[in-house]
Amino acid sequence: MWLVLAVGGVLVVLTGWLPRAQAYDVAVERALPVLGFLVAITILADLAEKAGVFDAAARVAARLARGSTLRLFLLIAALGVLTTVGMSLDTTAVLLTPVVLTVTDKLGLRPMPFALLVVWLANTASLLLPVSNLTNLLAISRLDMHPTQFLARMALPELACVLVTVFYLWLIHRRDLRGSFDPPEHVPPPNRWTFRICALACLALAPGVVAGLEPWVVAVPCALAAVTVFAVRTPSVLGFWLLPWRIVLLTEGLFLVVTALTLHGGRDLIEHLAGQSTLATVITAAGASNLVNNLPAYLAVESAVPPGHTTQLLGALIGTNAGPLVLLWGSLATLLWRERCRQRGVEISALRFGLVGLGGLPLILLAGWATLLVTS
Repeated sequence: MWLVLAVGGVLVVLTGWLPRAQAYDVAVERALPVLGFLVAITILADLAEKAGVFDAAARVAARLARGSTLRLFLLIAALGVLTTVGMSLDTTAVLLTPVVLTVTDKLGLRPMPFALLVVWLANTASLLLPVSNLTNLLAISRLDMHPTQFLARMALPELACVLVTVFYLWLIHRRDLRGSFDPPEHVPPPNRWTFRICALACLALAPGVVAGLEPWVVAVPCALAAVTVFAVRTPSVLGFWLLPWRIVLLTEGLFLVVTALTLHGGRDLIEHLAGQSTLATVITAAGASNLVNNLPAYLAVESAVPPGHTTQLLGALIGTNAGPLVLLWGSLATLLWRERCRQRGVEISALRFGLVGLGGLPLILLAGWATLLVTS
C-alpha cells in the first residue's frame, strides 16, 4: 500500500493533476510538522517498548486489579486511554496490544475482550490532544487553536466516546469478564536507566503539548533522550530500522493523492453528503473513514467544511477518529493491531470485527456528536 500511494503522489504532481503550488503547500507546509512528530513518536514508542515501559504498566494494572477480571478490564481501559491520549493511537495499537495479550495469556484469561478494548480505545480515545491522532494535528493547524482550547472543546466528546466504548464492550463480553486470577509477580525492568528515561520521556509529551508547544518540538527531544540513553547503555538496539520510512512515504502519498481527488469532484460529493450539518458531517466522516481510511477521509471532509465552521470541523474529527470500527482498513492503527494479534495467535475475522462495530458505532457517534454540541 505504501508503495502504491507513494508512486501515486509523485504521479499526480508530475502529470499536473495536482498543481505544483498546492502540492508544495500540502507536502511541505502541512505534512512536514506532522511527519516530524510521527517519526519522533514512533522512535520513542519503539525504544520505550524495548525498555519495558509498556510491559511494566500492564503488570502494574494486573497487580492493582487484585485478582478481579472486571477490574483488570477497567484498568487496561484506563491504560489504553492514557497511551492513546499521550502517545497516539498507533502506539496503543502496536505496542500495548502484544503486552496486554501476553499478560492475559499468562493469567489464563480470554484474550478477545481485551484485544478489542485496546483497538477500540486506540480509535475512540484519540480525540483529546493534538498528539493523539494525526488528524488532530491537521485540524488544529486549520483551526489555529491553542491546545488548551482544543482540549476544552473535545474533553466531553472524548469522555463520552470512551465511556460508551467500555460499557458496550463490557456488555457483549460480560460472561468472559467474570471470575478471578492470581496476580502476577513483580518483574524488574531489563535496565533501570533506559526504563526511567524512556518512561519520563513518554510522560513529558502531553504536558508539553498542552503548554502550547508544537507537537514535533516536544516529541523530538523526548525521542533524542531515549536514543541517547540507549546509545550509552544498549547501542546494539539502535539502527536505521527504527525510522518509519514506509509510513512517511505512505502519509506523503495520501496527502497528495487525496488533495488531487478533492479538486476533481471529491469536495463536491462531501459537500452534498454533509452540507452544513454537524451530525451529517460526523456520519459522512465515519463512513468515509471505514471505506478509504481515516486520514484521507479527514483531508477530504476538511476540504468541504467552510472556513469558520469550527463545530462542524470538530465533528469531522469525531467521525474520522472514533468512526473506523467496522472495516479493518478504516485506520492504520487497526491494521497494525490485527497483525499484532495474529503474531500472538489471536485471530479475529473481518466479519466479527464488523458486526461488533456495527452494534456499537452508532452509539459512540451519537454520544460524541451530542456532547460536542454542549461545548459549542
